[in-house]
Amino acid sequence: MGWVILTVLVAVIATLPQQAEARRVPAEQMRDAAPGRFAKLSQGVTHYQWLGPVRGPVLVAVHGLTTPSPVFYAIARGLARLGYRVLVYDLYGRGYSDAPEGPQDREFFMRQLRDLLAHQELEDDLTLLGYSMGGAIATAFAAAHPGRMKRLILLAPAGMRLREDRLTEFCRVTPFIGDWVHAVIAQRRERRMLHRQLGQNFDVKGIIELQLSEYSGRGFLRSVLSSRRHMLDEVQEDEHRLLGREGVPVVGIWGEKDQVIPLSSLGMLTQWNRSVRQEVVQGAGHQMPYTHSDEVVGVLADILREVS
Repeated sequence: MGWVILTVLVAVIATLPQQAEARRVPAEQMRDAAPGRFAKLSQGVTHYQWLGPVRGPVLVAVHGLTTPSPVFYAIARGLARLGYRVLVYDLYGRGYSDAPEGPQDREFFMRQLRDLLAHQELEDDLTLLGYSMGGAIATAFAAAHPGRMKRLILLAPAGMRLREDRLTEFCRVTPFIGDWVHAVIAQRRERRMLHRQLGQNFDVKGIIELQLSEYSGRGFLRSVLSSRRHMLDEVQEDEHRLLGREGVPVVGIWGEKDQVIPLSSLGMLTQWNRSVRQEVVQGAGHQMPYTHSDEVVGVLADILREVS
């Protein structure tokens, strides 16, 4: 009898992630209150918004691993004052977009971006702004399509050095057991860290609540772990060297106190692409799109005026 109880207990513990996932909400049930619009693309439905004036030069912004597209709201407000239209969208598995199955590697994310650009009839002369993992996605796209690019702007981009603690590394490199630990233990730690930030005054109102709400969405945790194992596992030296040879203007904007993408990445990017322009936001950590948005917009204003 004891073996039966033990077997049942082990089975219950082993299936905790599946039980929790079944209780989470599919993306389509969360969309009634969503701002913006939806595009049915080749891999699923993508949520997107246009921010800023109806007419004006276009900038396409790609967000990071766990922050949905509103992470750019404050930056977009500043760019709107400069006359820019900003297209933001939720990566698959985040925000209000679908969470399709499959490895979240470069082709997975590049296909979503290509599909959305085609859906919005945006072809050439592109300005891409990529934040964190979005920087790696934007870099991969620019290297694959240098002739379509006007400028690539990287805000604390992945694809170089990435700091991760032991628990995160264990989840990333360990099949099966790592999946369980990520779904049961690591996600609780991440949610506690977010809860501690509730009530703080950020440039984007409600950004912490939006991040917390993603944990109740079906497919979010799977998407985050898959992205860590694929897109975030890339070192993009070849891509940056190609962009340098092709003459695509690249700007890197770094947070002085970033504990996720360390400032030492600045030197690495310079080694790969001697023509890159580098800027450092003093006092900023990895959350700078919603803690130091005015400073980021100030840097972007100088850059975009030069482009114009």
